[in-house]
Amino acid sequence: MKVNGEFRDLSTEPGPGENFEEVPAGAPEALDVYRHSCSHLLAQAVCQLFPGTQYGIGPAVENGFYYDFLTSRPFTPEDLAAISSRMREIASQDLPIERLEWKRGEALDYFRSLGQELKVELIGEKTSEDTISVYRQGDFVDLCRGPHLPSTGHLRHFALTSVAAAYWKGDENNHSLQRIYGVVFPGAAELAAHLDFLNEAQARDHRKLGRDLDLFSQADDIGAGLVLWHPKGAMIRHEIEKFWKEEHLKNGYELLYTPHLAGLDLWKTSGHLDYYRENMFPAMEYEHSAFQLKPMNCPFHIVIYKSKTRSYRDLPLRWAELGTVYRYERSGVLHGLLRVRGFTQDDAHIFCTPEQLEQEVCELIRFSTSLLGAFGFNELNVCLATRPDRFVGSEADWDNAIAALAQALKISKVEYRVDQGEGVFYGPKIDIKIKDVLQRWWQLTTIQVDFNLPRRFDLRYSDSAGGQSHPFMVHRALLGSLERFFGILIEHYGGAFPPWLAPVQAIVIPVSENHLEYAGQVQRKLVEAGIRTQLETRSEGLAKKIRSAETQKIPYLLVIGDREMQAGNVSLRIHKLGDRGSVNLAELIAVINRNREEKKLNYEI
Repeated sequence: MKVNGEFRDLSTEPGPGENFEEVPAGAPEALDVYRHSCSHLLAQAVCQLFPGTQYGIGPAVENGFYYDFLTSRPFTPEDLAAISSRMREIASQDLPIERLEWKRGEALDYFRSLGQELKVELIGEKTSEDTISVYRQGDFVDLCRGPHLPSTGHLRHFALTSVAAAYWKGDENNHSLQRIYGVVFPGAAELAAHLDFLNEAQARDHRKLGRDLDLFSQADDIGAGLVLWHPKGAMIRHEIEKFWKEEHLKNGYELLYTPHLAGLDLWKTSGHLDYYRENMFPAMEYEHSAFQLKPMNCPFHIVIYKSKTRSYRDLPLRWAELGTVYRYERSGVLHGLLRVRGFTQDDAHIFCTPEQLEQEVCELIRFSTSLLGAFGFNELNVCLATRPDRFVGSEADWDNAIAALAQALKISKVEYRVDQGEGVFYGPKIDIKIKDVLQRWWQLTTIQVDFNLPRRFDLRYSDSAGGQSHPFMVHRALLGSLERFFGILIEHYGGAFPPWLAPVQAIVIPVSENHLEYAGQVQRKLVEAGIRTQLETRSEGLAKKIRSAETQKIPYLLVIGDREMQAGNVSLRIHKLGDRGSVNLAELIAVINRNREEKKLNYEI
């Protein structure tokens, strides 16, 4: 239930004048209570099956729960099955889950007696608390603020999904732990639907599809968090970059290229060495000078701005760069293409006067929704983040910038929510999330006003009154990084890229060697028309050739047999849509090219 708007256990007695309301099991906000209670059930089962295991923390998270354990060996799939079985046994006992208040010393003595040093450490961090809340179910006790379900019998619909390594408190200098993930729901139907979702997500995992479709790889030989783009993946990237550049040029941007590293003085002036050093690779010494791999592109764009005198008549300046940056991400958070150490940022900076800001943001909103829509992302979640407690710049500048961003959203007829106080220290921002085919939200686009760097670098322009003013600077990324965006696209499309992006757009499949010569002629005509085409030359059965092409998710399959040779046509099959019969090659080429030019997202002819 809720007491005065806060979650409490059902056993709580509301005080005089306190308002309380029941929270039903099916309410979305109740799900975290299920998750946290199930994490305790998981820890109890592990401690029973593996005596001597230390249990760390077990929070509810966005898509389920996890618990971290310090063990003598990694957990195996067989271990997870045994743990799940023991959890069901404990749940069937319907043990009451009780909240207890212990004195600090009592809690320390209890967990020390069990050898639970991780818990002892956590209690030691609660320096201002004389009383510690714990929860007990049967023979298991855990530190927790709660609330929890009334008993273990409510936990019937759960599943353990995976195990991974993790560092205690996220610090790679601490213990290496085993983290078990799980999901839980109030009902069986909800659990079954979520497990179906997990199976679909696993089938679409960009790491698996990247390997199966020969798009990219990552290797210990080159270092964790770095990406090798294979020819097919590089072709998709080329198409994305080409489209990105064309659209930016149409929208009044100029393109920049900047170095991959710079002298340390640049990063001192920008403040990165003071505030971002832990995310930067160590500096390199060369000829008595120190150089730093760039974690961001913005200081370079600023130096270009300062290369000459600027007037208000020159503004706005819109400068865009696909700039590769390098950030030291901890090994524990690296994840395929979604979290890497070297990536190419879809970056741009706009230098404008305060009066131009609103219009520039309107254009950015229009441009970003158009660009995202070209890839099939039309459902957006938009938020406006406002001034935090600690900020640079004047309150007047902040108020004006926030008003300009809000007005631009209103003019653009974009629904949004306000994240009060969640702006970055240097300025307010608009963040845009997109929803993929699995209904997952991804943060891509960000539009950030910056009051900090123009002042740190003392950027100026001659204003209309003849004085010198600081320009407003807008940081802007629409797709995020190309690596992360590519990973999202792989999963969104399930590896079946639309024809304009597909690395191989068509494959010509001769039924036998007798048809190989004509098949080669067909391939050459397609290639001459600009269609990326592969010729199947293996001496295997037709069914196997077609199955292989389907597995590689090639949009158009052109089968050549006796009838096609005699008629001068091709037999067309479309990926997942099947046979479309005999078609005229010239007409087919025209339709494929029209679909490519129009950036159509489906394969249908």
